[in-house]
Order: sequence, then C-alpha cells, then structure tokens
Amino acid sequence: MSDYFVHESAYVDQPCEIGGGTKIWHFSHIMKNARIGKNCIIGQNVCIASDVVIGSNVKIQNNVSVYTGTIIEDDVFLGPSCVLTNVTNPRSQIVRHSLYEKTIIRRGATIGANATIVCGIELGCYCFIAAGAVVTKNVPNYALMAGVPARQDGWISRHGIRLGKPDTEGIMICPESSYRYKEARPGILKCLDLDEESPLPADKAKGTFSYDEFKKRTKTGKL
Repeated sequence: MSDYFVHESAYVDQPCEIGGGTKIWHFSHIMKNARIGKNCIIGQNVCIASDVVIGSNVKIQNNVSVYTGTIIEDDVFLGPSCVLTNVTNPRSQIVRHSLYEKTIIRRGATIGANATIVCGIELGCYCFIAAGAVVTKNVPNYALMAGVPARQDGWISRHGIRLGKPDTEGIMICPESSYRYKEARPGILKCLDLDEESPLPADKAKGTFSYDEFKKRTKTGKL
C-alpha cells in the first residue's frame, strides 16, 4: 500500500491490482482479481467486483457498483449513483453467473448521476451520458445522449462542451479548446487536431470557463 491510499473503513480483497496514486475512500470494497490503474479516485461506498478492469485516471463518484463483465478505459468519469448492470434479464431463481454480459466504457467517457447503462453495449470515446438517462444501445464517440431511453442529442467535445452547427465545410469548433471536429462519415465524429488516444497537452488540460459561462456566451454570441 506504499504507492496507493485505502481509507481505514474500506476493504480490499486479495489478490488484486491497484496502480500508484489511486485513492480508495470510505466504505468502499474492492473484490479479488479486480484491476485498477494509476491515479484513480474511488469515492465513498463504491463496490468494484471481481475481474473488473479499470484503466488509469478514472474517477468513480459515490454509491456506484461496477459489476463483473465491465471494462473501463482511461480517463472515464462515473457520476454519483449511476447504475451498471451485467445481466439483461435477471431472475432470482435463475443462476447466470457464467453468463455475465460485457460492457465496455471507452476512454474519456462521462456517465452522469443516476444514469443507467444496460449491459452488453459499448460507450464510445468521450461520449457524454446525461444525468438520469437510460442507455440501451451502443453509443458513438463524442455523442451526447439524454432521455429515457437515451437518444443522441448532438455532439460534445473532448472538453465536455456541446458542439454547435457545422460550418460550410462541415467543421464544428469547441469554444473552450478551439479544437476542430468533423464527421468523417455520417455518425462518426473525429477530432481534426488531436487523436482520441493522445493525452491532452498541458495548456489544454485545465478548464477555462464554467458551463454556466458557456451558456451565457452562447446566448450572447460571444463564444
């Protein structure tokens, strides 16, 4: 435990893998054979089940259970009390422990508070699932999803800012980072200035204005 922190009220079953710089907070439980990367934050009352794989720099807020069959890549944010599943049709009388369905949450994705992710699907890189949404199918990279069931409500940038209408060349610009985005083909958005797997440059990794400020700028046209 010399290179990661576990609060005295948390339980970490062995064997498991936990990367350096990770912090595990009050009343959380890491079950055996779980793999957690570096510099993660595991909030209060979080359960990480056996054989779950979590990348680095992942932030899991309070009251979240991550079940066997889930794979979470780097830089993912899981909001408070969001719900993950691993069996589509659970019955108390029917044992399906060997039939868990895989859920993949790709790099940089955000899941809002109280959202539900039905198992067996894939959430694309940097997608954004709005609070309370219920996601029942695969989500493209950079898609903004909202509602019950969740439907795509536009595109969102790597910085978490909704992208506006494309210009005459089909390009959408993130007002915070100035990165350019364009549909490579219908339904497939790409960032023209940075690959999805590349880390953010240091000068782009710190927010410059709040979402309230973004809404004000949108209304005044001063983006």
